[in-house]
Amino acid sequence: VQLQACGGGLVQPGGSLRLGCLVSGLTIDNYAIGWFRQAPGKERERVSCITHEGRTFYLESVKGRFTVSRDNAKNTVSLQMNRLKPEDTAVYYCATVCADTGSGYWGQGTLVTVSS
Repeated sequence: VQLQACGGGLVQPGGSLRLGCLVSGLTIDNYAIGWFRQAPGKERERVSCITHEGRTFYLESVKGRFTVSRDNAKNTVSLQMNRLKPEDTAVYYCATVCADTGSGYWGQGTLVTVSS
């Protein structure tokens, strides 16, 4: 099983990025997919999650700016990030879990840098 997070990069404050989580080796239909991030010197935190039923959850600080969606046919999950702030700078990971308990499958992460 492999998860590949992609779409990170350098963006100015107020800009947008769309992250993708490409999953191979399993079909995501019956899996929740979570997005997590870890900023330098900070603990990893959950940013968003979408259940297999399509219910979504967001970190309070990203509500109204980030949108998670899934395309089961393409076995992918996306995270649209708008109105980015410098504090959103982190390595973003996707995983087949919604809680960071050490279980599930994890991708390698993609770096998002928000800076002018």
